[in-house]
Amino acid sequence: MTPSPEGTLTRERILEAAQDVLRRFGPQKATVVDVARALGVSHGSVYRHFPSKTALREAVVRQWLEFTHEPLERTLRTTQDDPAPERLRAWLRALVATKRAKAREDPELFATYGGLAAEASAVIAEHLDDLCGQIASILAQGVERAEVTAPDAPVTARAILAATSRFHDPLHAAEWSDPGADEAFEGVLDLVVRGLGGRQRGQTT
Repeated sequence: MTPSPEGTLTRERILEAAQDVLRRFGPQKATVVDVARALGVSHGSVYRHFPSKTALREAVVRQWLEFTHEPLERTLRTTQDDPAPERLRAWLRALVATKRAKAREDPELFATYGGLAAEASAVIAEHLDDLCGQIASILAQGVERAEVTAPDAPVTARAILAATSRFHDPLHAAEWSDPGADEAFEGVLDLVVRGLGGRQRGQTT
């Protein structure tokens, strides 16, 4: 990364440098000084944008998680007229595909995410709340259309996210390439849909 004059330093450039540093050194060894050195500025300049090492790491995690939002929101938009069971299937498939793509395309930072997640618990909680909110919106629409049964959509949404966590939670990333993983995921989807009272794949009545 080309060193940046302190006057042109931005949060975005700092986050970009922080990701590069984390890839090289890992979460245990990477420091704010390393980030500042990569940018060609003093560490005080970095602290003017992020008041602490923790704040910088939380910002990195938040930015890393944001990559999932657009594909999922796009899925919500493009499937809004579909039955709730199929919307839910499409949304969960998009979540799994997006996480797996990130693991393939940026394995170093993906691995680093696990080390940072424990330090950024509030950011992770916000992310999970956002995911649960999107599932709940699918369920609420499905209940309104009498397509599924979910007396408490937010609670059901959180249960669905937990039930499928093996397939999208980075803590289980080592299992994603296991033989039969895709088949197992589809099996869990069937169980979830059946539990909601929705039709199974290929069922017409």
